[in-house]
Amino acid sequence: MYKKNVRCKDFIDLSDFTTDDIKGFLNLAHEMKKSPDDFRDSLKGKTLGMIFNKHSTRTRISFETGIYQLGGAGLYFGPGQLQLDRGEPISDTARVLSRYLDGIMIRTFSHDDVKNLAKFGSIPVINGLTDYSHPCQVMADLQTMQEKFGMKLDGLNFTYIGDGNNMAVSLLQGCIKMGMNVALISPKDYTIMKSAVDEMRPEAEEKGCKILLTDNIEEGMQGAHAVYTDVWASMGQEDESAKRMKAFEGYTVNNKMMSWADKDAIFMHCLPAHRGEEVEAEVIDGPQSVIFDEAENRLHAQKAVMYSLMR
Repeated sequence: MYKKNVRCKDFIDLSDFTTDDIKGFLNLAHEMKKSPDDFRDSLKGKTLGMIFNKHSTRTRISFETGIYQLGGAGLYFGPGQLQLDRGEPISDTARVLSRYLDGIMIRTFSHDDVKNLAKFGSIPVINGLTDYSHPCQVMADLQTMQEKFGMKLDGLNFTYIGDGNNMAVSLLQGCIKMGMNVALISPKDYTIMKSAVDEMRPEAEEKGCKILLTDNIEEGMQGAHAVYTDVWASMGQEDESAKRMKAFEGYTVNNKMMSWADKDAIFMHCLPAHRGEEVEAEVIDGPQSVIFDEAENRLHAQKAVMYSLMR
C-alpha cells in the first residue's frame, strides 16, 4: 500500500505541491481506478466532514462516494447547517471539527475561509472549490490527459479559452507543474489575475514552459493538444450574465476553432456546461470531447487526495 509522502497537511492549491507530489497523487489515482478493491478498507473508521456553501453535483457525489469506497464515512453540511452562518468564528469551527473528524472538504466562495480552516484546524483540509481556485477538478483533468496522451505531459500545449476564473488559476498551476505550455485566451477585461501568473512564471521559466496570455483566439489555439473552456458566469456572478454574454461574444468554442488545434486535440470542460454559450454542441458532444472521462476521474483523483492526507 502507498505511504503518505506529500509535503503538505492540506490540499488547498496545486502551487503548494512539488511536481513529484502531484505525480504521486496521479499515480495513486490511476492505481485506484484500475484496482479499487485494493483500497476498500484503507480509510476504515475515518470520517470526512463536507461543507458546501455552493450547489454541487460532481463534487458532492464524488467525495461522498469516494470516502465510502475507501471504507470511511462522509458527513454533509449544506448552506446554513453550521453555526458559521450564525456568526461563529471559523477559527472556533476549525478547532471543534478537528476534535470530531479526520478531514474536512469545503466548497465555498472565499478562499480565505479554506486557508483559515487549515490554519486553525489540526486535520487535513481539502479545497473542493473557491472563487480563487479549483484544484480537485484539475487533478481529474491531469489524470484524463495522462490517459489520452501518456503519463509524461511535458511539452504538450494546453489552451484555455474563457473567463480567467478559478479554473484558469488551477489549470495554470497544474499544467506548469506537469511541464506543459499554457495559452490562456480571454477578453481583455476578463483575463486571469496577474498575481496567479506571477506566482507560476518562475517555475515555468525553470521548466522551459511557455505562458501566453492573449485575446486572439486563433493565436492561442495553434497546436493545442488540449482545449478547455468553462462557463462565462460562475456561481455568484449571475447578475453579470448579460454583461458577460456580450463581452465573450465570439469566444464560443466551435469546430472551426478546434481545427486550429492539433489534429488529435481533445476538448475538455469541468461541467456544468451551457451548450451554445461557451461551447457548441458539435464540439462538446463530438468525438474529441472527454468531458465525461474528466467527470469520472473526479472520483479517482479525490480518493487519491483523501488517502494521501487522511491515513
